[in-house]
Amino acid sequence: MDCLYADLKKRGKRSRYTWNMGETHMRKIKLFAFLLVISFLSFLENVPFTYAAYPERPITLICPWAAGGGTDRIARMVAILLEKELGQPVTVVNRTGGGGAVGHTAGATARPDGYTLTIVTSELAMMHWMGLAQVTYKDFKPVALLNIDPAGINVRADAPWKNVQELQEYIKNNPGKLKASGTGKGGIWDLARAGWQKAVGLPVETIQWVPSTGAATGLQELVAGGVDIVPCSLPEAASLIDAGKVKALAVMAETRNPAFPDVPTLKELGIDWAIGAWRGMTVPKNTPDDIVAVLEKALEKIVQNPEFVDFMNKNGFGILYKPTSEFGPFLAEQDESMGQLMKDVGIVK
Repeated sequence: MDCLYADLKKRGKRSRYTWNMGETHMRKIKLFAFLLVISFLSFLENVPFTYAAYPERPITLICPWAAGGGTDRIARMVAILLEKELGQPVTVVNRTGGGGAVGHTAGATARPDGYTLTIVTSELAMMHWMGLAQVTYKDFKPVALLNIDPAGINVRADAPWKNVQELQEYIKNNPGKLKASGTGKGGIWDLARAGWQKAVGLPVETIQWVPSTGAATGLQELVAGGVDIVPCSLPEAASLIDAGKVKALAVMAETRNPAFPDVPTLKELGIDWAIGAWRGMTVPKNTPDDIVAVLEKALEKIVQNPEFVDFMNKNGFGILYKPTSEFGPFLAEQDESMGQLMKDVGIVK
């Protein structure tokens, strides 16, 4: 028994010794692991993180107006060239309705990650004044202004009026009989029409305004006989003018459009009124500035691209480029001036 007890006692000491040696070894391992982590973190501090270059997936470009109109056509040309610049597909999505309110709102409320762009139009400076939408230029971050086009006075080719003076005389003698369209109520072409009437002393209500989803829709109604006047830009009516279905009586500009040299300006006719629609690229307001810079650089190259210039010139679209730093103040000025103009012509109180 004594021998057995002595043997068990000896084994117990060896077991405790082995345990103590194992515990010490584990502490050394933990210390080594801790020092390894600290060293690794210290190494990472001196290594700059690189994220995937923007863009790394397809981009959506929202157009608030119907397919076939001026805004849609410019948007699609920009999308083609933007795809080449950025190396990712750019898809134009027409979000129409509410006089531009649906598309502009969709663009403003999109995720601010650079993967949703919106081609905003003059209506952005008008909708909130009329209560059509809450969205304003403050809900976007400007990227670049691309274009501006004066309004025109377009009628059917078989209309009895040979010039603006004859049309104005007819309106005066037949108040409320003629209808006009080309955008939503209070949109840029509606405002152009109202301003022209005010300039020649014709009350706004002497022409009925029929809201539409854009110039393309309004022109279809014009050709079909549903309306009598579409005061959209000449480029938007160009295909129908060339087809002999529509004629332009005048353009609301300071000078004639080189693509339509035979169309006089209202100024030439003694009418002091000029107004135009503009279009520019934006992203939601919280989009990171580095993403905006990438898009701005790409758009600057696009407006200088011979393919874009040729497209704009052939279609009569005016090119007016303003970078981010200038487009922002432009939007603010347009919002204020359009609001006042709408009050002056009685569209809003």
